[in-house]
Amino acid sequence: MAHSDAESAKLATFDAQPQAAKAPARQRVRVLVLTGLGLNCEAETSHAFRTVGATPVQVHLLDLLERPKQLLDYQILAFIGGFAFGDHLGAGFVFANKIRYRLYDQLLAFIDSGGFALGVCNGFQTMTRLGMLPGLGGDYKTPRATLAPNDRPGYWDAWVKLRFDPESPCLWTRGLERVDLPARHGEGKLVFADGAQQAVNTAHLIPARYVDEGGRPTEAWPHNPNGSAGGAAGLCDPSGRLFGLMPHPDAYIYPFQHPAFQRELAQGRTPPAAGLQIFQRGVDAAAALLG
Repeated sequence: MAHSDAESAKLATFDAQPQAAKAPARQRVRVLVLTGLGLNCEAETSHAFRTVGATPVQVHLLDLLERPKQLLDYQILAFIGGFAFGDHLGAGFVFANKIRYRLYDQLLAFIDSGGFALGVCNGFQTMTRLGMLPGLGGDYKTPRATLAPNDRPGYWDAWVKLRFDPESPCLWTRGLERVDLPARHGEGKLVFADGAQQAVNTAHLIPARYVDEGGRPTEAWPHNPNGSAGGAAGLCDPSGRLFGLMPHPDAYIYPFQHPAFQRELAQGRTPPAAGLQIFQRGVDAAAALLG
C-alpha cells in the first residue's frame, strides 16, 4: 500500500533536515537486537545500527520471554542471522515457535504501535514462519510464505547483486537502486501459499531481487543462490515497516569488506558500504514516523 500523505510528509521533512539536526532523532530510535540460542550476528548488527546513529540493545530471547512488555520500549526489532536451534526442524522454526507461544500478544502490539522490524537470513526465516511477512490484509499471525531449501542443495556463501523495486512501500530500501551483498544460506528459496504470491507481486512487496550482470532479475545460479521465483531476495509487509532479506547487509558495513575493494581503489573508486544504507534508511524512517 502507498504511504499516507502524512507519512510521506514526515519522511520528506526528515530527509530535508541537515545531518546535525537528524542526529538526536536517530539516537532516540532504540533497537532491540534479539540474540541467543544459535544466533551469531549480534555484534555486526548492533554495530551497523550504532554507526547510523541508533541506540541498539542486545537482548537474549529467554530474557525477553521473561519480561515481554519491554519490547514496547523499542522502535525497531532486529531478527539477526545465525543458526537458531541449529536449524533443526527447519530454519527459524523452533525459534519462531518460542515467540509464537510466549510473546505473540506483545509482538502484535509492537506492530500495531508502528514498530519496525528487520530480519536478515535466519531472522527473515523466523519472520515468515511467524506470519509477520508478508502481512497481507494486516494478518501478522498466519504464515503465507516460507524460505525453502535452495534448488542446489547445500549451504552457499557468495556475493550477489540485488536490484530494488522503486514502487515497493519498503521503508528500509527507499531510494536504493542496486547493491552487492554477501549471501550465505542453505534455505533461502522464497515460496508462497496459494494465492499469496500474486497479491505480493501486485502490492510490490518484494523490494529486492537477485539480478545477473546485466541487472535483470534471475532464477539462475549462481546469481540467484536459491532459485526463488522472479529472483525474490526479500519481502516486506504492506506498511513497509517490516522487512526480511536473505543476503547480509550487516556483513557489508565498511567499503573494504567488498571483494573488489582493492581493485576499485586502484582505479580511483571506493565501493560504497551498501549494507549500511539499508540500516540508515530504516532508522531514518523510524525517526521520522515515530519521533
